[in-house]
Amino acid sequence: MGALVLAEGATFEPPGVKDFNLPALIGSGYWGITKPMLMVVLSIVIIGAFFLLATRNLKTVPGKGQFLAEGIYNFGRNNIAREQIGSKDFQKFVPLIFTLFIFVLVNNIYGIIPVLQFPTMARIGFPIALSVLVVYPVYHYVGFKRHGFKGYLKKELAPPGVPGFVLPLFAIIEFAEKFFLNPITLAIRVFAAMFAGHLIIMVFTLGGSFLLTEASGGLKPVSAFAFIFAILMTFLEAFIQVLQAYIFATLTANYIGAALASEH
Repeated sequence: MGALVLAEGATFEPPGVKDFNLPALIGSGYWGITKPMLMVVLSIVIIGAFFLLATRNLKTVPGKGQFLAEGIYNFGRNNIAREQIGSKDFQKFVPLIFTLFIFVLVNNIYGIIPVLQFPTMARIGFPIALSVLVVYPVYHYVGFKRHGFKGYLKKELAPPGVPGFVLPLFAIIEFAEKFFLNPITLAIRVFAAMFAGHLIIMVFTLGGSFLLTEASGGLKPVSAFAFIFAILMTFLEAFIQVLQAYIFATLTANYIGAALASEH
């Protein structure tokens, strides 16, 4: 993106990738602790504190906190885990699916919270860690455990009905997808959405501020349109943040369900 230069000589440098590489707040270099790292830890504290407080005094007729906590849990349990994994096997995976959903959701929502204003999932390391270190080993482990090593590989790479002449190519494609592409694309989905959405909001917010303070009188009113668009994009981004948390949890449950299934 090129810089915007006004007649008076002021230059607007649009935000870019560099603005997502935040400096360390504590320490420096490889071991430095950055704002996104602290926000991830904070999200764990927020989630834990909320559910502990909301469930400390359970009632038959729930209060607002209990009602919200139960609603989120039931959504993860019934609308994600049960639908994707199946009623026979889903219960043991509810804690994982529910935790992934609420964790990604909180870290996404950070992007529209004043002061914080940074979705931690816009740093590729966090979604990669969730996908590669958590989701990937879980769904392959349950597949190998249920079907055995040879049985699981045969189910995934050579299911019944595939013509023999295309089986080698089919097996290569399936192997690449199941063992390499799935965890990468799972991470990239949420990362790309959070990165792009936050970048767009930054462009219009900073661009509007630049026009308001630096532009000549004729261009200053244009800043109002930039601010309005930034506000509209914030509402859209809030929807996408929730949607991406749902997609991440749903795909995780779908992978587990597929690994457990008897047929491909």
